[in-house]
Amino acid sequence: MTRRHFFGLTGAGIGTAALGSLLSGDAKAEGGPPGFPNFAPTAKRVIYLFQHGAPSQLDLFDYKPSLQTRRGTDLPESIRMGQRLTGMTAYQAKFPTAPTVFQFAQHGQGGTWLSELIPHTAKIADDICVIKSLQTEQINHDPAVTFFQTGFQLAGRPSIGSWIAYGLGSESQELPAFVVMVSQGSGNSQALADRQWGSGFLPTKYQGVKFRSGADPVLYLSNPPGYDGTARRRFLDDLAKLNEIEYRDYQDPEVSTRISQYEMAFRMQSSVPELTDLSKESPETFDMYGPDSRKPGTYAANCILARRLAERGVRFIQLFHRGWDQHNNLPKEIRGQCVQTDQPSAALIQDLKQRGMLKDTLVVWGGEFGRTVYSQGALTETNYGRDHHPRCFSMWMAGGGIKGGITHGETDDFSYNIVKDPAEVYDLHATILHCLGVDHTKLTYKFQGRHFRLTDVHGNVIRPILA
Repeated sequence: MTRRHFFGLTGAGIGTAALGSLLSGDAKAEGGPPGFPNFAPTAKRVIYLFQHGAPSQLDLFDYKPSLQTRRGTDLPESIRMGQRLTGMTAYQAKFPTAPTVFQFAQHGQGGTWLSELIPHTAKIADDICVIKSLQTEQINHDPAVTFFQTGFQLAGRPSIGSWIAYGLGSESQELPAFVVMVSQGSGNSQALADRQWGSGFLPTKYQGVKFRSGADPVLYLSNPPGYDGTARRRFLDDLAKLNEIEYRDYQDPEVSTRISQYEMAFRMQSSVPELTDLSKESPETFDMYGPDSRKPGTYAANCILARRLAERGVRFIQLFHRGWDQHNNLPKEIRGQCVQTDQPSAALIQDLKQRGMLKDTLVVWGGEFGRTVYSQGALTETNYGRDHHPRCFSMWMAGGGIKGGITHGETDDFSYNIVKDPAEVYDLHATILHCLGVDHTKLTYKFQGRHFRLTDVHGNVIRPILA
């Protein structure tokens, strides 16, 4: 980065960032490293269903029947081993064991154990791989989400979607490579910042574009009153000429980015309204995704939009669904969250599969960490809460080169520590990139004298889960 380029960014950076990762009309993003993908991919795109707030693995995926005889007993010190606790439970004199109040059963040919809370997910058990042995370094929400999104606990690095947009670009000439949607659940929610899908030190055209519910899905995309498409076209042509003059004078790469972003915004004026108009979806589709699917901005409606974005060549689609932070009254709150997310998540897999798209679409479902086996606060026969637990938690993946109908990894009898096949966040990132045909050690970007990558100096592909 030249000195002139740096000072130019300080003056124009806000305007550039506002348009997000609006890519040029090329099928491959400009400025990405040569030679990508590195090998034949099994997935062309990713749909990441991020459950913001951390779902309880004990109540959804990690069946521990032996805990029923331990209800209310203090969690043994031999299990806790002095591990880090949050400030919310570190003061507790006792750590009462809280078995789930929900029933589990085996599903699919692989016999995957799943909770009664997710009956629709049970129907796709043979399509998903449940990873029970994920662990993270972070114990609080913001750094944990940031770590999951960027591979680092402090803000400022590119998000995973930005890395993928940088390395692979978009298959669409009408839509950006990286799109984000946010929905609000019924439970307790943590703050969610736009920087979670930012481009960090990558060029701004790679950051996620947030789609909103309502008449204007993308901010500032519509023409202002009294300003028609013909006038906008003339304006953009003249603006492009001025930007070209500036580029010749200053050689600032963000100027060429700005030109392509304006052009993408112009094309999106027609592509986005068509994309977000669900009126042509069949009644059967709405029935499959559930009653909320007709309500704009809901998780169910966003799942339909995710499939539509995937059909149109968007490379990385991320849904954030808030409300999983269940420190108290968990049985009631988690039930509400599952009502909102279980059917749409399963429907998305079924929908992709019946359209022949699941084979090259990687779907990821999960949050930023797990929940404790001990109750936060009072424990009763029907009520309990759970604190943050980074040591082990569960996620599932489907399609795009992932084996279906299997479970990977094991935890101890308390779902507190991993006893088999531990997997780091870096490993998950490496595996996602691998499915896209990318060697995670080769996707780098030089910044401040160092070649950075999403997985930093870590990460191994989780090969046993690959088809």
